[in-house]
Amino acid sequence: MSPEDFYGIGAELTEEDRLVQSTVARFVDERAAPLLPRAFEEGDFPVTLIPEIGALGILGSSIHGYGCPGLGALAYGVICEELERGDSGLRSFVSVQSSLVMYPIATYGSEAQKAHWLPKLARAEAIGCFGLTEAQGGSDPAALETRARLDGGNWILTGSKMWITNGTLADLAVVWAQTDQGIRGFLVEKDMPGFRAQAIHHKLSLRASDTAALFFDRVSVPEHNRLPGAQGLKAPLSCLTQARYGIAWGALGAARSCLATVLDYTRTRELFGRPLAATQTVQRRIAEMVRALTLARLLAFRLGQLKDQGKLDPGQVSLAKWNNVRMALEIAREARDLLGGAGITTEFPPLRHALNLESVVTYEGTETIHELVVGKAVTGFDAF
Repeated sequence: MSPEDFYGIGAELTEEDRLVQSTVARFVDERAAPLLPRAFEEGDFPVTLIPEIGALGILGSSIHGYGCPGLGALAYGVICEELERGDSGLRSFVSVQSSLVMYPIATYGSEAQKAHWLPKLARAEAIGCFGLTEAQGGSDPAALETRARLDGGNWILTGSKMWITNGTLADLAVVWAQTDQGIRGFLVEKDMPGFRAQAIHHKLSLRASDTAALFFDRVSVPEHNRLPGAQGLKAPLSCLTQARYGIAWGALGAARSCLATVLDYTRTRELFGRPLAATQTVQRRIAEMVRALTLARLLAFRLGQLKDQGKLDPGQVSLAKWNNVRMALEIAREARDLLGGAGITTEFPPLRHALNLESVVTYEGTETIHELVVGKAVTGFDAF
């Protein structure tokens, strides 16, 4: 009986899903894990991993055609879980590329946009970012101040975006802006005059992730770079639903990493003549970790089933993101405490996970936002 999968949910996955999971797990263990502690310390995303991520064939995993693998929702879930077992920054890189860049192109893009960008993005020959959040109103995406004005055959884009994952790495930005016809989506290429990405430094969280501010100084974007099917706020919010689904699974990986670390440490660390794991206090704390992780895994698995069946509701995703990230953050903090003084170094991952999760619990919807989404779903009243 595995403490990381106490109810044996992994046995319910298909053979293909298990193969995907083992492939990504091996990549994380052998290639990513040795680089991540230093990447976190130095505040840089390990860019040498990008070609290897592309070669894994996991980018845009749920998209069919255009060089994408066309996997199911559960496969995407275990991909995110294994990546975040390494580091939230690693999962964020793939989540943005797959759910926030490739998904909107596949869903709202023209055939020419799909044919040009999706194969490159799938192979990681091009990197993308998602420009929705702005400095003045992260939880109120309808209050966008970035504007696009049609001038002949081009759109003149002016404004800025904040807290953009992959921002300085990106060859392409999916940018959302106000127009005279409402919110629209645009594909902004890195070499377009007036477009600039500036790295955000001095972070205490998600340090092994590229985070940037984007600036648009009268950027001329051709009409053929507008996403023709993206109209209104519903389009970017649908992208966030896809990404939040991955986060609900990713949190399981961070929690697993912390639990495995604590089990190994407390079994070998002796105080007062016996292993820490042999004491009632430590066993109760570890049992609580297993309880919380098991419930979150059941939640994520059911969410994946609903997604594959086409029955997924955004409120269900909000509940899972809210619950599972909170679960992982509490386990990471508890694990750090059980490690004692050793837990403050990068030799052990729990504090790194805890610091990362302080961002994950906020981005793509704070806990309060997700509570209100669930509240609206069950009461019928909009309290926003």
